[in-house]
Amino acid sequence: MNHKAIIFLADGMADDPLDELGGRTPLEYAETPGMDTIAREGSSGTFLTLPEGLPTSSDVANMSVLGFRPEKNYPGRGPIEAVAQGIELGPDDVAWRCNLVYASNDGVLRDYSAGHISEADASALMAALQKELGGPEVTFYPGVSYRNLLVLHGKRFSPRVNYFKPDSSQDMPLDELRLSPADSSAEAADTVAFLRDLEERAASLLAAHPVNAGKASPANRIWPWSPGRRPRLPAFGVQYPGRTGAVISAVDVIRGIGRCSGMSVIDVPGATGFLDTNYKGKADAALAAIDKYDLVYLHLEAIDECSHMGDLKLKLRAIAEFDRFIVSPVLAALADRKDINFAILPDHPVPIRLRKHTTTPVPVAAMGPGFARDGVTAFSERLAPSGALGHLDGDALVRRLLEL
Repeated sequence: MNHKAIIFLADGMADDPLDELGGRTPLEYAETPGMDTIAREGSSGTFLTLPEGLPTSSDVANMSVLGFRPEKNYPGRGPIEAVAQGIELGPDDVAWRCNLVYASNDGVLRDYSAGHISEADASALMAALQKELGGPEVTFYPGVSYRNLLVLHGKRFSPRVNYFKPDSSQDMPLDELRLSPADSSAEAADTVAFLRDLEERAASLLAAHPVNAGKASPANRIWPWSPGRRPRLPAFGVQYPGRTGAVISAVDVIRGIGRCSGMSVIDVPGATGFLDTNYKGKADAALAAIDKYDLVYLHLEAIDECSHMGDLKLKLRAIAEFDRFIVSPVLAALADRKDINFAILPDHPVPIRLRKHTTTPVPVAAMGPGFARDGVTAFSERLAPSGALGHLDGDALVRRLLEL
């Protein structure tokens, strides 16, 4: 029998033990009966999602979980999200993720998301940037909330630029976070000079824009990062011969990985990437998709966002809601299916005290016809390493789930 699989991907869920939780992690403290069922009825282990030498970012981590080996195929986050938006990149284009951020008057990056700016406000600001600063060499594209794009056009530009990831750089001085050339080429130096000038001109425009008036965390700067050229990922049906896959996510980076690899991308109205997302819509989409596709990758962003905010109460809520409104209902609806394997894991840790990604291997649990019970009784960072799955990397998880 060709088995199918659903992966529940809880972005940024893994954490460290916290004194205020009695020495437990947020995952161990939150109510997670669905996740615990997967661990108790199946096998647990760990997964190395962030290979050494690569950015500690969600694009790298989710490529790893899906088995696309970012150490060989990583193109940069900008071009992945460009693909998600249907932006055609030419051979001389360099696509950049472009956050709208808030920096205080004393020159410190305070908020990587500009207060989780609304999509309407972000779109208005990106339209203003395009009108005033866009042209033959640069195009601004709106995305979802603070997650936007800019594309540089022409042979004078290079993706070989050192950058700082904004959600890992909060409360740091802007002077310590400047772009710099990653090689000695004239193109890299020219790209840095062009973008530094563009950042300052954008800051002047954003400071005067009425959308930002009176806000505690105004979107008063752009933050270009993770550049790259047109991506080439292995096709899902080649990586896993004859199999099909689909992704369900609110954020462009996951949707882009799906499109780049030939997976189907399922739209869910009201999916926002935060706590106000359409949980039921995502669960219903997964239930419909598993009849059509061999692998369904159901991604939730909200836990990661709460972790970067450093808000423990919201992180606990996001973990519990993911379990209550997605994991548990999907498991219950498919309880009689004998052809489906299920897996739960984060893509990377975001310790609430650090508010940024770390490279520690994440816990993973899987249950279904391909997995025997191993005695692990709950899903947690501390129990998972003792399970029968052992330590996974590469395409090992997907191959086990699809029994290839």
